[in-house]
Amino acid sequence: MSVAYDDSIGVEVSSDSFWEVGNYKRTVKRIDDGHRLCTDLMNCLHERARIEKAYAQQLTEWARRWRQLVEKGPQYGTVEKAWTAVMSEAERVSELHLEVKASLMNEDFEKIKNWQKEAFHKQMMGGFKETKEAEDGFRKAQKPWAKKLKEVEAAKKAHHAACKEEKLAISREANSKADPSLNPEQLKKLQDKVEKCKQDVLKTKEKYEKSLKELDQGTPQYMENMEQVFEQCQQFEEKRLRFFREVLLEVQKHLDLSNVAGYKTIYRDLEQSIRAADAVEDLRWFRANHGPGMAMNWPQFEEWSADLNRTLSRREKKKATDGVTLTGINQTGDQSLPNKPSSVSSYEKTQSYPTDWSDDESNNPFSSTDANGDSNPFDEDTTSGMEVRVRALYDYEGQEHDELSFKAGDELTKMEDEDEQGWCKGRLDNGQVGLYPANYVEAIQ
Repeated sequence: MSVAYDDSIGVEVSSDSFWEVGNYKRTVKRIDDGHRLCTDLMNCLHERARIEKAYAQQLTEWARRWRQLVEKGPQYGTVEKAWTAVMSEAERVSELHLEVKASLMNEDFEKIKNWQKEAFHKQMMGGFKETKEAEDGFRKAQKPWAKKLKEVEAAKKAHHAACKEEKLAISREANSKADPSLNPEQLKKLQDKVEKCKQDVLKTKEKYEKSLKELDQGTPQYMENMEQVFEQCQQFEEKRLRFFREVLLEVQKHLDLSNVAGYKTIYRDLEQSIRAADAVEDLRWFRANHGPGMAMNWPQFEEWSADLNRTLSRREKKKATDGVTLTGINQTGDQSLPNKPSSVSSYEKTQSYPTDWSDDESNNPFSSTDANGDSNPFDEDTTSGMEVRVRALYDYEGQEHDELSFKAGDELTKMEDEDEQGWCKGRLDNGQVGLYPANYVEAIQ
């Protein structure tokens, strides 16, 4: 084992015992460690609060993005509602995690910070008042005993040196008896040396035993004084340990969302929304709005009218269905169910169905016929004084010959503002003019 020394006392320390001179420093260091542990715990909670905030932001962003995708996607009806309920759950859970973040920082973090400030008092010369008081207490308690220990060590060293010298003198005398070259006077000197060494051994032994006895007599008082200072350090550490336990219990309460009444409500509502999804109802709605259940103006004999002398453009068809006066028309088929805004599918949002039919239109509700029969409905007004450059947010494949097709990130020119049906007129960079869904693009800043 390596030997350590206390520079202030100069006594050899040969064991790891608390009672050895200077080994109280571990207890003193624990006070400084307590201050550092408070800082570590604050840093720990601060990092967790950042994680809670980032998670909440990710949930919110995820819910926003997917809500848009679902609303613009082909899903419809009650299943669409159930799907969007998952995004609502994320938004509500995000709010709870923001509350966790606020509790960790505004309550737990601040509580530790204030306790640390009250428990540890910094000194002008550095360090803490509590550390210095413990250091001084241990030093004062140990000083008298350490002084006696130093005397014992010196007496032991002197006695051991005398014993060594005695052994050496006896060995020399024994060797001299076999040496004929030595005269009687020299032999007498060696014998005298042996006697003197024996007397030194007795004297140093007596002094050694006396110093040990004095040390033993002072040991109980030494132990009592050291125990007293140690207990003061224990009481200080006990306060910190109990405080940490209290704070960690508060942290547990703030992190445990299962004890939050609103948390259980979120998933109860989510389950109800999902269980409310009804495939039969959705199929019935689709049949009525996009299938055989839709109303139809079946072709019948029509008297000639000046109002029928023109063909509606696509834009006029999308605006209103009462712009044409038809005679002798009977409706058949199931009556259309009223559309619910939350149940409208994205397919319906991007598609428009013709409400009338004419031989002149060749089954294309978006074509128009002039004298030559081959005119483009966009040729009547291909320029506008309010043209705006826009960028595509999503891919779009034109469903009709007069619709534009583009990829996400493509840029084009908006020629007219959005109409009531959500369509805009625009021009690609290659000169093609046509219609596109207004919500598929954004203006370029």
